[in-house]
Amino acid sequence: MEYIVVKITMDARQVLAGVLTITMFVMLGDMIKRDHFDSLPVDSIHATRKQSLLTNGVGPWKQDAQSLTSCWSKQLLGEPDESQGYVTFSLTNGPEYHLSQIADAVVIARYLRATLLLPDIRGRSGEQRKFEHVYDVEQFVKKLDGVVKVAKSLPSKVITGPVVKVPSRVTEEYITDNIEPMFRSKGNIRLATYFPSVNMKKTKENSNIDSIACLGMFGTLELQPEVNGVVESMVERLKTLSRKSNGQFIAVDLRVDMLEKKGCQGNSACYGPQEIAMFLRKIGFNKDTTIYLTQSRWDNSLDALKDLFPRTYTKESIMPMDKKARFLDMENSEVEKVIDFYMCSESDVFVPAISGLFYANVAGKRIASGKTQILVPAHISGSSASSTDYVSHYVSKKNHFAYSCFC
Repeated sequence: MEYIVVKITMDARQVLAGVLTITMFVMLGDMIKRDHFDSLPVDSIHATRKQSLLTNGVGPWKQDAQSLTSCWSKQLLGEPDESQGYVTFSLTNGPEYHLSQIADAVVIARYLRATLLLPDIRGRSGEQRKFEHVYDVEQFVKKLDGVVKVAKSLPSKVITGPVVKVPSRVTEEYITDNIEPMFRSKGNIRLATYFPSVNMKKTKENSNIDSIACLGMFGTLELQPEVNGVVESMVERLKTLSRKSNGQFIAVDLRVDMLEKKGCQGNSACYGPQEIAMFLRKIGFNKDTTIYLTQSRWDNSLDALKDLFPRTYTKESIMPMDKKARFLDMENSEVEKVIDFYMCSESDVFVPAISGLFYANVAGKRIASGKTQILVPAHISGSSASSTDYVSHYVSKKNHFAYSCFC
């Protein structure tokens, strides 16, 4: 009886050893097939796995590029001279204008050796709010320290100067000929920036004035904590809803009111919901793709997009419940645009359904942070196309002003 037990035990051990041996040979063969996988360093293994996740049949997602480093330096700019007066201005028309208005104001104040007054914010409908309701005051002042002096309020005896019109991307020559004489005469001036065109082209030669403009445009504005918290919570919500696409989502700048104003039927400057849906489907995004629209509340005209992409959302469906009353009413329309601007800057893919300054300045922020998957819609005649054929010229040709600012 003892002999039989020992024999059975030995047979079981032999069987187990055989199974382990076969398993080892299978694993070895699999490793050889995977192009010498063991020779890859750990970082390469992680990168390979990440790239596999990004391209594993869930759409034409691309990895973000590396964030760029600013080319300007406060040390190179030098300390500002003693103030010769005050430059005042307002931020108007939405966040896409704010970046350019800040840049021009900083350039002019620096050139004139003037103190820059912290601006207020004025909407298209006449609503007015303080800078700190949207942006971080302390960060703004800190970032400009050593470049221009910033005052949070005018001294009681100082009177606001005359209004001077300033073209966006103001030049040193224009300041010398049209702004400086008025400033020297009056002591203070108020700027009113206008936009003769959407000019965000890269400059041919970097100058001192370009460095100051770069700092003003890309290095000063940060959202104040509450607004930033809303943006972060919405981004996280979308990532959670995007579990079938590895937490990635598309932001589309598509607003019904703007489409109606531009008359988008047959207009190459903008695309409607159905055109956007067909474009995204034909370049390879599937029905599980999550899409964020800059439209605040749902409109029936958006149903054509939702039919092809059921995971399509507006602010009202993903904003935290306790923030809706504060940020989704008509009086806060400018804040809504700010939220949209930063959502489009943070998304994995940005698609501008409407051409204009919003698209141009979102592109600038994305280029600086390495989020270069910006896809410009087009009518596609065939059944499919490659997303690489529709990358924004700002990226493919590197002709955006941001490429003058970052190395």
